[in-house]
Amino acid sequence: MTFVPQSPYARALGERIDELHPRLRSYFAAIPDGAVGIGEGVFQRVGTPRRWLWPLLRPLEHRGVVASGWEHDVPFHIENRTVASRAIGERTFRFARGTWVMRDAVALTQRGRVVDELGEPGLIAACFDVETKDGALRLTSTAVGVRLGRLRLRIPRLISPTVRLTERFDDALDRQRVSLTVHVPLIGRVYEYRGHFHYRVEPATTKEQNA
Repeated sequence: MTFVPQSPYARALGERIDELHPRLRSYFAAIPDGAVGIGEGVFQRVGTPRRWLWPLLRPLEHRGVVASGWEHDVPFHIENRTVASRAIGERTFRFARGTWVMRDAVALTQRGRVVDELGEPGLIAACFDVETKDGALRLTSTAVGVRLGRLRLRIPRLISPTVRLTERFDDALDRQRVSLTVHVPLIGRVYEYRGHFHYRVEPATTKEQNA
C-alpha cells in the first residue's frame, strides 16, 4: 500500500479548502513522496525599520527564525516538503549583506489549529487559527511560545506577539502573494515580510531527497 502524506493545512481546513483559489489548494496540499515544492520570487520588504530591534533579533536570525535588518527587493527561493504529515519549509533570502535561510515545520494540533515551529532546531512555536476569505488563506496566531532546552514556555497573552499571515493568488500577475506581520502590544509592528513568487511541484533530485 502506498503511503499518502497529509497536509496539516488541508486537515485544518477540511471542506473549507474548496474556498481557496485553485492554485492555493495545490500549494497547501501535501507534497508527494519523492517530490519538492519550489517557489521563486521577490520580497518587496523584509525585517523591521526599527533599528534598535536589530541587535535583539540577531540571535533569532542565527537560529533561522527571523532576519535582523530591513531590506527591499530581496530575491528568495522556497523549498517545501511533506514529511510525516508535517509541512517542512526552507526559505533562502538573498540579502545584499549575504544569504540567509529560514526554516520551519508546520503540524496540526488536536484542536484543529496549526502550529508552526521556526528555527533549527525549533526555537519559536506559534499556534494559528486557519481561515479563508475571498479565496485567500489567513492565519492569525492564538499563542506564541519559546523552547529553552527541554522546556517550552508560553509567552503571556498580555505581551505575546500577534502573527498574521495571508497567502493569496494574483491572477493578473499569475503569481502567489504572501504577507506576514508581527505586532507586539504597546510597541506595534516589529517585523514583516511581503512578496510574490511562482510555485511548482517537481521530482526531487538526489540532493534534495537527502536534504
